[in-house]
Amino acid sequence: MGAGPLTPAETVDRYLQLCEDRELDEAGTLLAPGPRIVFPGGARYGSLTEMAADQRGRYRWVRKHRDRYFTGTAPDGLVTITSLGTLYGEDLSGRPFEGVRYVDVFVLRDGLIAEQHVYNDLSDTGISAPVRG
Repeated sequence: MGAGPLTPAETVDRYLQLCEDRELDEAGTLLAPGPRIVFPGGARYGSLTEMAADQRGRYRWVRKHRDRYFTGTAPDGLVTITSLGTLYGEDLSGRPFEGVRYVDVFVLRDGLIAEQHVYNDLSDTGISAPVRG
């Protein structure tokens, strides 16, 4: 990344990397006020701390192979970024996993992430119990 402001896709990529690294305070600087973070099963979070606390006990760790980004602009000027890829990590019993599909859809307002919608196959593969909203 060069000098100057980040593109929407770069903002999302940076945010995802900071979340993976558990640099939640820094990742939070890329969120708009009052963000809406929605996980599989409809679990909704208003902060990264709340999200991270609720995800404990679902797996030991998880990271993303972020393969592709798609950018769109809505008529109201909001920017959407869709991130596609796969998850890899370690389940609660210590078994490694990889190749689990994910899609994250982001809505950016004024360059900041206002919404994140997370979709993945972790519960379908038996790695994580479904989250209930």
